[in-house]
Amino acid sequence: MFHIKQLELVHWDYWRRFSLPLDAQIITIVGPNGSGKTTLLDALRTLFALRCSGKRDFRRYVRRADRSFAWIRAVVANQPGSSGRRPFFPCLHDEVTLACRIRRAGGEWTRDYTIVDGDVAIEELERTEDWVGLRDYQSRLAWGGLTPAIAKVLALEQGDTDKLCEYSPKALLELVFDVFGDKEVLDNYEAAREEQKSAERELDDLGLDLDRLRAQAEARRLEADNYLQWKQLADEAQALDAEIVPRLEAAELARDASAERQQLAADKNERAARHAERRHAQQRLEEVHGEKTAAEAERTRLKEDNHGIEAGYLAARDRVRDLDKLLAERDALRAQLATEHGADAVELEREHEAAEAALARLRAQERELVAKFEERSDSLRAAKSRSGPPGEPDVTRFRALLDEQGIAHRSLAEVVEVTDAAWQAALEAVLRPYRHVILLERESDRHAAWALGERERFRHFVVPERETAPPARPQSLAEVVNFSAPVPRWLTDLLNRIRRVDSVEAARELPRDIEWITRDAYHRERRGARHLGRPADFHFGELARQARIAQLEDDIRALDRELAALRPQVQDAADRLTALRGRLLGLQSAQLLAAKAESYAAAEAELPQARAALTTADEQRSQMQARQEQISGKLAGISIELERRERELRFIDQRLLELDHTTAPRRHAQAQRLKRLRSLRRGMPAHWRDPADIALLAEKYGDGRGARLQAERLRRHLDEGDWITDPAVLTLSERLKADVAKREQDYRERQGYCATTRRLTEEARNAYIAKLRATVRQYGKNLKALGELAGVGVDCPPPALGADDLSLGQAGLEVRFDFDRKGAVGLNDGEASGGQQVMKSLILLIALLMDDARPGGFVFIDEPFAHLDVANIDRVGTFLRATRAQYLITTPVTHNANVFAPAQLTLVTRKKKPGDDWAPTIGVLARAV
Repeated sequence: MFHIKQLELVHWDYWRRFSLPLDAQIITIVGPNGSGKTTLLDALRTLFALRCSGKRDFRRYVRRADRSFAWIRAVVANQPGSSGRRPFFPCLHDEVTLACRIRRAGGEWTRDYTIVDGDVAIEELERTEDWVGLRDYQSRLAWGGLTPAIAKVLALEQGDTDKLCEYSPKALLELVFDVFGDKEVLDNYEAAREEQKSAERELDDLGLDLDRLRAQAEARRLEADNYLQWKQLADEAQALDAEIVPRLEAAELARDASAERQQLAADKNERAARHAERRHAQQRLEEVHGEKTAAEAERTRLKEDNHGIEAGYLAARDRVRDLDKLLAERDALRAQLATEHGADAVELEREHEAAEAALARLRAQERELVAKFEERSDSLRAAKSRSGPPGEPDVTRFRALLDEQGIAHRSLAEVVEVTDAAWQAALEAVLRPYRHVILLERESDRHAAWALGERERFRHFVVPERETAPPARPQSLAEVVNFSAPVPRWLTDLLNRIRRVDSVEAARELPRDIEWITRDAYHRERRGARHLGRPADFHFGELARQARIAQLEDDIRALDRELAALRPQVQDAADRLTALRGRLLGLQSAQLLAAKAESYAAAEAELPQARAALTTADEQRSQMQARQEQISGKLAGISIELERRERELRFIDQRLLELDHTTAPRRHAQAQRLKRLRSLRRGMPAHWRDPADIALLAEKYGDGRGARLQAERLRRHLDEGDWITDPAVLTLSERLKADVAKREQDYRERQGYCATTRRLTEEARNAYIAKLRATVRQYGKNLKALGELAGVGVDCPPPALGADDLSLGQAGLEVRFDFDRKGAVGLNDGEASGGQQVMKSLILLIALLMDDARPGGFVFIDEPFAHLDVANIDRVGTFLRATRAQYLITTPVTHNANVFAPAQLTLVTRKKKPGDDWAPTIGVLARAV
């Protein structure tokens, strides 16, 4: 903290104007009582914005001068501290001027303060405009080192500075905390504690009031519930009599009338339906009679057809019998030939028969080859005429049907042209499933074509949607294909999706999602890779047509070679048969066999057909018998159906008779019901007939009878019960309920507030305890340091601080001093001498002013040497010289001269003489260095 170098007073008390040097460590102010020692200190206190001693204030001093203004000016040090910061920054001179200007304004004295860089005279200060108020000035002084804690010590009353050792431990702790502690921490703690107590008292009061209000509200609620129950029962009874019973009765009548109306309409509809059913039954009966007649005619026709089938069966049986007889005759002749001419004749006949069979087989083979030759020749002519790829029989038949229906179409193979022969096999393998896809020329023909495909069960696609092929992707399979007409989009997408590669090794570097195919038709897709199979014949493009032409020409040449080789064999077989037949003519039995050889061969050849015809005739005969039996069964079923239809017709007639007998009474009852319903609804509001409301009433009361019984029960209950009938209880109950809700809300809010105050109090208490402990530690450290300077042992144990208000209120600061190693003594235990008491007070006082961050500073001490002997005065002087503070000490003229030993500067005050306007100027005695 800074120290004072010079003081100047103008019109302060009875002093007119003077200036005093104060640039010394220990300054003694000496003079008789009433000579102005305390007045001088109060001038400094006023300059430093401190409270004057006793009950005095600055107004007392300026009024005595009988002038309209007064000045207090001091020059103080502005040296940089250990941190390099100047106390009155941004003032950068080593000295600054502090000034207090006191003026009278409107009958009241006011003070203005200023801090100016350098040593500035009062005349120059009058011209400055940089004046501030008391609070801003105190803030500047606190920044310079004159903190509120030091200000409290400097403002101690005269005589209190040497009586600090008489403080109780509790009072000393309060003083220490008041000086060192953060006033805001204590204020926060006190305010939080008071707020908590106030909130808890208010919460208790609210709780009692809330319980009382709840009891009142519950009593009024029970009364309100009683009234509401009575009102509900009375309203319900009234509603039952006036509204509900009539509505339910009217609803019942309307429901019964509607049901009866529906029933009568149903009977009418049933009568009409029965008449229609009777007509239908009569018509069906006639149809059954017609079916019976047709079945009988069918049976007659079958009998006639059976005669023809029977005749055919007999003819087939006779033919088989004749052929068997002819072949038996041949076998007999062979046996006779063997008997007459031996086994050679039989063997000859067998060779003749074998030669004849071989000739027949060769001629059949020749006919087959000729047929194949003609077929291949027709296919070759068709391929050379560009009539399209070869088609399957079902495809050819279906295309013929499309032509008959006038549906223009083309085959997929007719519009595909392969441009690279090396990839013909791969393309044929990919498009093999689509060889026979039919492309419609007009999309409007799709439904007709699909219907025809469904009927014919055509297994290949019929595609109406076609578009011009987009440009082929590079290296795709579509790049080796040209389309002569629009094609399906899926076909071009398929070919563009497949990448052409020369081999599997060439596809190694392709990404995983690329689909590819090799020339040999090894195909890779998302499901894996496989060989599609190299087609034996090609269908797509000019290359396929040329391949087919070449294949057909090769087939024709091969067939021609086979016919050329086969015809000499046929001729040889015919010559051999002629030779064998000539040898057989030399034998009698053989002549007979040879003469009828053709008949026998024809019979043997015809026998399987005859037997097949016999089997067919037998099957027809069996089918005819089955049909005759079926017709007989059908006639039996028709007879049963006739009986059932006749019974149904009789039942319908009986039901119509019953409807005619029951309708008239029911119509009369319905008229009476409608008449009563109109009587009940007369004058009834329209909303009383709302079906939803009626349904709710019916669900609650059932029917009208149930509603009447409920009304009687309610009236008995109202007559027998103890009810409150005053509606005012509702208003009172709601008001009390609202009050309770509001009070409960207030109580909850107050509970939350109390919880908050408890938490804030706890936090403030903890902050207060932490600050108090830190303050005691700092003060004890200061006491020990000052004790070492004074040669006195000082012990300041930390007080016991509990986390509750009781222990905090009872806590005190016990300080013990050890003088001359005679044992420790307390603050005011009566064992210390007067000098020791003064020494203890000075240590306690100066420890309050010590600040490690701002060393130095100044201290005001009133008469510290009173009642001290010479030795103690020297001891106190030695202690004061050992400290670094600046001391302004007052002492009366009656003291021993040793009181001036430690002083470097002595100020001598004198009393104002009677009759003089101003007091004498203060004398200055400076110790020679």
